Amino acid sequence: MKKYIFGFILALVLLSSCKKSYLDETPYSSYTPVTLTDSLGFDAAIVGLYHQLEGYFAWSDHQGWPSVWAVGTDIANATANQESVEIPYYDYGKLTPSDVGASKIWSLNYQMINLTNIIIDNAADPSVTISESNKASASAEARFFRGYAYNELSILFGGVPLVEHALSAPKTDFTRASLDQVNQFIINDLRYAADHLPDIDDMPSNPKGKLYGRANKYMAMQLLAEVYIKAGKPDSAEIMTQKIIGSGRFSLIDKRYGVVSSVPGDYYSDMFHYGNQRRSQGNTEAIWVLEVENPSTVVGGVTDNPQQRRVWGAAYYQISGMKICDSLGGRGIARLRLSNWVLYGLYQDGDIRNSEYNIKRHYYYNDPTSANFGKEVPFTGPDTLYKICPSTTKWGQYDPNDEFGYAMIKDFILMRLGETYLLQAEAQFDQGKLAEAAASINVLRKRAFADYPAKGKVSASDITLNFILDERARELVGEENRRETLMRTKTLVERSLRLNSGDTQHPTTGLTETNLLLPIPLSEIQLNKDAVLDQNPGYTN
Repeated sequence: MKKYIFGFILALVLLSSCKKSYLDETPYSSYTPVTLTDSLGFDAAIVGLYHQLEGYFAWSDHQGWPSVWAVGTDIANATANQESVEIPYYDYGKLTPSDVGASKIWSLNYQMINLTNIIIDNAADPSVTISESNKASASAEARFFRGYAYNELSILFGGVPLVEHALSAPKTDFTRASLDQVNQFIINDLRYAADHLPDIDDMPSNPKGKLYGRANKYMAMQLLAEVYIKAGKPDSAEIMTQKIIGSGRFSLIDKRYGVVSSVPGDYYSDMFHYGNQRRSQGNTEAIWVLEVENPSTVVGGVTDNPQQRRVWGAAYYQISGMKICDSLGGRGIARLRLSNWVLYGLYQDGDIRNSEYNIKRHYYYNDPTSANFGKEVPFTGPDTLYKICPSTTKWGQYDPNDEFGYAMIKDFILMRLGETYLLQAEAQFDQGKLAEAAASINVLRKRAFADYPAKGKVSASDITLNFILDERARELVGEENRRETLMRTKTLVERSLRLNSGDTQHPTTGLTETNLLLPIPLSEIQLNKDAVLDQNPGYTN
């Protein structure tokens, strides 16, 4: 019967194709302007920004995506379980304008910019009849994300085209703005956001419920502090960090709390356990958490399938006598491993951030049927460099509904108070305020060392940019985008070669000053037929 129905439909199509009108085109352009007419429309558009943001961190088509931002820097190396997208980021001679990673981050950010421009343009339209306060709130949230996107673009590519309004037609004549122009554009957006976004503790009273995952003014201040440093305005950056610290809204985690507080662990590791990451779950340090829901219980709870656990976690289950379990963080693949510098040269004795609960260094046979049950797994041969490589526990997470562990359902802690102190120290260092910078870092070291100040305390004479970047690694390894940090501070080449050039398995090679910026995607240059979109120096189109 189905074949007769198909034949009837085909006949209709063929008859219709004989008519000239059938060939008339009615294009439905993706550039058609979107009109937002009420608060629900604005809110739906803004929620879409968070969906877009998840794409920055979740790209399962290229499972090595998280490795791009860590391997070939000072903190990590690729392993035998690497995928492919990360290869040009430690074998830098292969980083060309056709690179899939650079193209992905370019498109993600310009998609975000166009989405935010739609909201900002509509909020500025006098014919849109929602209240002025709702317009300002919507515009502020969108401007935060536009500033976020342009900050990432400017760190990775330098001066880039500024697109201030939503595109209503194809555009093929983009030109690059200067880095100073881009920085000022970001600053203007983030100032507006900081002035008009809600206080973090005002959000639970919102009738839509507890929206701690939505943008608050401290997120804008923290990002603004980073941009001010990048723009050579460290005094303004320090003002932002002081406002966050002095707000009284946040405090460093220095006591056990939450869902695992009754089992062995420590207060630093508590912060990264599933069920402990959000402010509503007791994380007083959290400024911005991108909240993810388990897709097995919440439809659309996460965009794509984040690969962070698989990338950062050891592949211990590949050793006979080892089984996947929650106490070992579920199923990792170890597409990268921490550098020897991180493992053997970064931490001082007694630093809680280097405890066994935070960097897993020892594995014990856990299959009761194994003759070796309970014994320590030895390091034997190169394959153990990924099977039981020491690894951060920050991405460990086990879902009994998904033992294979393709998806990851942990939240992303994108901003927290620990980094605020590090940004403040950097801003103070840039002003020559070394004693103040030491004091900022000592706040973190007091939290990290049980016998502080006998151990851990630093003085003004210890403070250099390299020391601050070392401390960022101690505090934020596995969290921050390390490549962006080193590119922002122009230290990628020096630090990566000095601290992580001795790996014998997948060494960092070909790294030069050219790589302080990524290549502008060749496809963007070729499509931009009516103007010259200049390539970054050192790359050949």
